[in-house]
Amino acid sequence: MKRREFIKNTIAGTAGLAVLGLPGLASAARSSIKLTILHTNDMHSRIEPFPNDGRKHGGLGGMARRATLVKQIRAQEPNVLLLDAGDIWQGTPYFNFFGGELEYKLMTQMGYDAATLGNHDFDNGLEGLQKQLPHAGFPFIVANYDFSNTILKGRFQPYKVFVKDGVRVGVFGLGIQLQGLVADNNIGGTRYLDPVATAEKMVRTLKQDEKVDLVICLSHLGYSYEYDKIDDRKLAKQVSGIDLIIGGHTHTFLDEPEKIAHPGGHVTLVNQVGWSGINLGRIDFTFDRKSKTKTATTASVLPLNDSVRIS
Repeated sequence: MKRREFIKNTIAGTAGLAVLGLPGLASAARSSIKLTILHTNDMHSRIEPFPNDGRKHGGLGGMARRATLVKQIRAQEPNVLLLDAGDIWQGTPYFNFFGGELEYKLMTQMGYDAATLGNHDFDNGLEGLQKQLPHAGFPFIVANYDFSNTILKGRFQPYKVFVKDGVRVGVFGLGIQLQGLVADNNIGGTRYLDPVATAEKMVRTLKQDEKVDLVICLSHLGYSYEYDKIDDRKLAKQVSGIDLIIGGHTHTFLDEPEKIAHPGGHVTLVNQVGWSGINLGRIDFTFDRKSKTKTATTASVLPLNDSVRIS
């Protein structure tokens, strides 16, 4: 387990910390509120740990271990959000036999709060996705896929606001360009919308209309590309106001979130924790009522190995 301290005021950038409005707090006596973000990406139907046979990542992962660790953290922390950045499906026989039903049911049992869609979540077409959605007891959030002309019209929402101890957290989702990655007959009439323009709209909506205190993007764009293709790092530089990007698609292992500064001064944290459920990401934010500031205080990469005793 690697612990990384973010004591500096990483979210507000060079202009000073962001001002928060913290309405309706349950306990006026407490001066600060702690919010714990747990996250995964690119699980790829890895239900059990990798076989411990000498291969890379052997013995790591497993959804039972993840469920145990999440349960332990929830017992310690009062305000937890559990989020996923897409590609839940594809990669083991569990998907081939059950079409995603098992993954959704297990994530529901773990109490996932939200997920976004990855390109492999379309591998059984729109019909396959439609069939399995009833097994997901959590919302899928994606703002830049337009399903209006498909059988999935109205099944997804662009964002969701979560309220934790009076702190309003806005979460929106962004998906990668599907054309070229997914067969045309698997996406049907799905329209891809520009992720930068969409993100700008989401930030305005969440901050101005929803009055959120923290903006999180669940992204399946990918961490970083050397060419012009949009990625999480470019998004953070081009769109001001996103506090945290939880990424996926590129299977990137980061020891700690990267701080990306927008030219306007806002700093975004970008994080991704590999693939196949090997790790659970954790980022803690502290919201101070007196000074009306927010700070990312601690970030951790929690490996799912045999030190996690399944309960």
